[in-house]
Amino acid sequence: MSTNNLNPRGILQERSWCALDEGQKKRLEASAKLENPLAGLSPDELAQRGESFCKQHGLTDEEDIRAFRLGAMIAGNMNKYDTIDGLTDREREVLDKEITHKWSNPSMLYAVITICSLCAAVQGMDETVVNGAQIFYKDQFGIGDASSQRDSWLLGLVNAAPYIGCALIGCWLTEPLNNRFGRRGTVFISCVISAAACFWQAFTNTWWHMFIARFFLGFGIGPKSATTPMLAAECSPPKLRGALVMQWQMWTAFGILVGYVADLAFFEVPDRGIDGLNWRLMMGSALIPAVIVVAFVFFTPESPRWYLTKDRHQDAYKSIVRLRYEKVQAARDLFYMDALLQVEKEAMQIQQNKFKEIFAIRRNRNAAIASEIVMFMQQFCGVNAIAYYSTQIFIDSNFSIKSALAASLGFGAVNFLFAIPAFYTIDTFGRRKLLLTTFPLMSLFLFYTGFSFYIPAGTARVANVALGIYLFGVVYSPGEGPVPFTYSAEAYPLYIRPFGMSLATATTWLFNAVISITWPALVQAWTNAGAFSWYAAWNIVGWFLVLFFLPETKEKTLEELDAVFDVPLHSIMRYGVMQAGYFWGHVILRRNMDPPTVPTSANTIEYTKEQFTKEKHHDPTARV
Repeated sequence: MSTNNLNPRGILQERSWCALDEGQKKRLEASAKLENPLAGLSPDELAQRGESFCKQHGLTDEEDIRAFRLGAMIAGNMNKYDTIDGLTDREREVLDKEITHKWSNPSMLYAVITICSLCAAVQGMDETVVNGAQIFYKDQFGIGDASSQRDSWLLGLVNAAPYIGCALIGCWLTEPLNNRFGRRGTVFISCVISAAACFWQAFTNTWWHMFIARFFLGFGIGPKSATTPMLAAECSPPKLRGALVMQWQMWTAFGILVGYVADLAFFEVPDRGIDGLNWRLMMGSALIPAVIVVAFVFFTPESPRWYLTKDRHQDAYKSIVRLRYEKVQAARDLFYMDALLQVEKEAMQIQQNKFKEIFAIRRNRNAAIASEIVMFMQQFCGVNAIAYYSTQIFIDSNFSIKSALAASLGFGAVNFLFAIPAFYTIDTFGRRKLLLTTFPLMSLFLFYTGFSFYIPAGTARVANVALGIYLFGVVYSPGEGPVPFTYSAEAYPLYIRPFGMSLATATTWLFNAVISITWPALVQAWTNAGAFSWYAAWNIVGWFLVLFFLPETKEKTLEELDAVFDVPLHSIMRYGVMQAGYFWGHVILRRNMDPPTVPTSANTIEYTKEQFTKEKHHDPTARV
């Protein structure tokens, strides 16, 4: 066999290639195939493969066979369907709209996203009903002395219990549950656990009993938080994937808002013979959205990609047909998914275990680094110190208890309302640019909030603390709010995605637990000013981490991301330095400069709306 065949991308000189061992050569070959598993096939060969796919998997209907013949030809031609004969006017119209009207999709796709959004609302309520409830149960449980180090640590421990359960056990249940029950089944089971745990919390009478109930809640939060973004990502078309997957964060923000509403709604409920009836109703109310998900999740289709991993191709086709307007679209997407999965199965055999698979293969390692950064920074940007302790923070700045609950509700409203623009920005400006823009602003507003505590007690301090927190919420919500779960759900290749999401969510919940445990003690040791400044400084660190280690993923198919991540890490870092230089020179100093070239492992074609419009009008400058 020739060196060129062994070294398909031509990325190594012959001497360098010969110096590689067989395992390294196999990894390079698999990586090259992952970039485009249909590269080099003629239209006739693609059509034949489409037919063979149908025969192999028992799809005998003539309409389905036609769809796979045409779908395979489109998939192998970079989706440039204008050169494909045999498409109906309706099919061409729908394929046009994928690019020109990306929000035009079947209602069933949006039903899947609705279920995912309700899961997120479960998450948000689980996180914030405790914000108001702890004001009451900490005294009832004997852990309410603000001057006691023991009580500060125990209060933090109880609040952190679900996230400890997530990081240690819950997140690692994701892969076995997904493997056995699928994406929908995992969502169902995790919401049952969440509902049961919320009910349980309402009947606790000691801090350690509350800790156990909340620790058990983590078994529901972990698999749900990892699986729901995967389900949304695997069902969504690439041009809209970011906007649909970010629904997780947007509706988590809505759940946070509803949690604050519940805190305020039950604030004045009298005990009526039950000690702490008000906080018990707060804690129990979070089960409502979980019960709704349990009732409706199986009315939506399963992820077609999950069916493919189980060799259930007919079920996968039935599922994706419900998620696309035309069978040609469904056949195209399923054929390409399957082609990639076959190549990934080859790559999967190169390594022994999935943990080693993540860190031994460059493509996976770069994805893991980027995912871990955004997941870590989602916590250490400081947002959940506010989400979990805002009522106490506002009380410390001289609010009354009821006013503090109302102010927390205001933060929830800001967090939700300013997540809405991310519908547009996440797929227009991209994940990287959003983070590079918002991290400095988050740092600025946390410093502002912290320094506001130096203002003498009174109206001025109250107003400035509230303003700083609200402005932080304004810039967090379209940036570090929606990006981490969206980015992590799309970064990993399919065969290792559940394990990668387990690692990503375990990271975010571990550091969530760290913040929950340490915030009361941090405030006690450093005061509110020092605690806020600590997280303000971490936002500056986060900006540099994103600049140097985070490739852009917007509008790429889940398959095209292999080429984005499979580059040397030093190339990604060098691009960050060059991008910072371009911003300073072109934007600040107004010099005429060309932007740096984004590093990829191959010369890939990005088929944008502008490129599509040029080709539709036969622009001679359009790239072919």
